[in-house]
Amino acid sequence: MARNKSKAKPSRPDKSKGSMAEEGSGSACGVSSSGLGGMTSKKECTSCEQKLETNDKVDEVGIITGISDISLSICANCSKEGANNTCNKCKKVKYCNAACKKRHRHKHKKDCEEYLSHIAKLREEDIKCAAELHDKELFKQPPTVEDDCPICLLRLPFLSTGSRYQTCCGKMICCGCIYAGRMTGASKLCPFCRIPDPKTDELIIERLQKRIDAADADAVNTLAFFYTNGYFGLPQDHAKAFELRHRALNLGCFEACCNIAQAYKFGDGAEIDEKKANYYFELGAMKGYVNARLFLGLEEMVADNVDRALKHFMLAAKGGQNFALEQIKSLYLNGDATKDDYTKSLQAYQTYLDEIRSPQRDEAAAAREDYKYIMDHSLTPPVLRATVESAINNTTPPSC
Repeated sequence: MARNKSKAKPSRPDKSKGSMAEEGSGSACGVSSSGLGGMTSKKECTSCEQKLETNDKVDEVGIITGISDISLSICANCSKEGANNTCNKCKKVKYCNAACKKRHRHKHKKDCEEYLSHIAKLREEDIKCAAELHDKELFKQPPTVEDDCPICLLRLPFLSTGSRYQTCCGKMICCGCIYAGRMTGASKLCPFCRIPDPKTDELIIERLQKRIDAADADAVNTLAFFYTNGYFGLPQDHAKAFELRHRALNLGCFEACCNIAQAYKFGDGAEIDEKKANYYFELGAMKGYVNARLFLGLEEMVADNVDRALKHFMLAAKGGQNFALEQIKSLYLNGDATKDDYTKSLQAYQTYLDEIRSPQRDEAAAAREDYKYIMDHSLTPPVLRATVESAINNTTPPSC
């Protein structure tokens, strides 16, 4: 009788029956310390007296429910605290040691596989969604990047020979206005700011450096062009040009993207890196530079992705790239593009020509080869010609 009197009377006899099956803890309610100290003890809510649900399940994001932050250190097999041996696959369940992990494997296997399958599905959906968003951005109509000539107020052609960067004032002047100025009495003056032309290479570089010091992105890109070709007394240095083009890009000159991409693709001043080359081609294309868009189309042709190539070519043709127009014509003749595709491209290309043409520019182009402003085969850079031919013949383009 004395032994029976020594027992403490349970405060809630209707809630006192626990079982080994009622493992796990964690809910919106508070949990008694006895419930966390041992998984075999009864578990009661200290605030609302409701019995805790203890079924371990995997929720919609793959996190095992029914386990509080404190019980995450409890062994899933023997319920001892301080477990730090994690499941190698799901990383969500802990064990005392390898022996407990092995004993509990058959119980945990199904939940583990379901969790991993769910995570893989989420990742696949994320990748697919990201790819769709990327393509939506890549193939939307890019902005028109060519500014107007500050003198004749006509759209500047994308072709590099169609305009000149003036180191004195930092303006881009069209070939027509430059040629008209050369034919007048002010032939030795800048057509825009009327400052006399530099007489020495040193003065040209000095003026250009002043524009660079003023954070002029076009000036930095122009200096890179000089280093690429060894103009005005500068050594031919592709590595220096590559560095300057990155600087120009950081200042907002997205025209440098195509040159940077070619450097990565052909090892011209940088180590060959196809991923980086593709990144800069895409960046340039999304900013409206048609040569970068043409390269992407040709790469898709080599990979036999005709539909994607056609999209690139149509956007490039709209920006004045006549090689892209020729590729669309070839696709149309081969049955890979519709008549409507070709017609729209022709109309878009004609619209571009109408915006850049003028009698003054035509006169300049007829007088000097380096004043041509409408692209033709003879003015195509060697690297671009090689890439075009490789895409047509399905061969690897040579490095420049």
